[in-house]
Amino acid sequence: MEYAVKNIYKSFGPLKVLDDISITFPKNKTTCILGPSGCGKTTLLNIMAGIIEKDAGEVLGIHKQDISFVFQEDRLIEWKSVRDNMAFILKKKLKKKEIEETIDRFLRLVNLQEYKHYYPRNLSGGMRQRISILRAFAYPSSILIMDEPFKSLDINNKRIVMEFFKELIELERRTCILVTHNLEEALDLGHKIVILSDKPTRVKKVIENIYMESGDEGYKVQLRKEIEAELME
Repeated sequence: MEYAVKNIYKSFGPLKVLDDISITFPKNKTTCILGPSGCGKTTLLNIMAGIIEKDAGEVLGIHKQDISFVFQEDRLIEWKSVRDNMAFILKKKLKKKEIEETIDRFLRLVNLQEYKHYYPRNLSGGMRQRISILRAFAYPSSILIMDEPFKSLDINNKRIVMEFFKELIELERRTCILVTHNLEEALDLGHKIVILSDKPTRVKKVIENIYMESGDEGYKVQLRKEIEAELME
């Protein structure tokens, strides 16, 4: 099954936001959508998720019920434990026994069993976002949509949470669409990098990030320069 958006247009009144956006998302890989703040990246995600209507174009293979989300904020429910936060979304698709098995499996997977009965107020910002990401992976989705998930974290927590995400995506393969305005996040996480222009937003360039497979630091340095030049145009 192909996951893609084709010829997407969206305006808000006289403001044209998305102008003929076409992107294909490779299965079980991470596609990073990179562009300046406010260029319409979140609008594109909301169209894919069926939250807002497009003016024209097609969304292929992406259905609301098959998506799990990670947002800038962790969106944990403060009065529910880690276990109950995970169960809250799992109950939409799983039976009670399956819910408990799934929660325990995912907590064990990343050695976070000790946090099962913690409440969000007892967790650091970085740990809260890790739980948010784990909750999204635990939900039986085919696509994971992440909207600037590291934006609110300090440098140390950001590094920890990014490594946590890489560990999870390796263990639990998922098609991931990650929106960011941060070049380093795109270089370190994106198998495919889609560079967007500012309004009206168009696809400027699509890059297959060989660094994700090769680990070639020289290639990464060169690619960083190439993308920086694109972003400055």
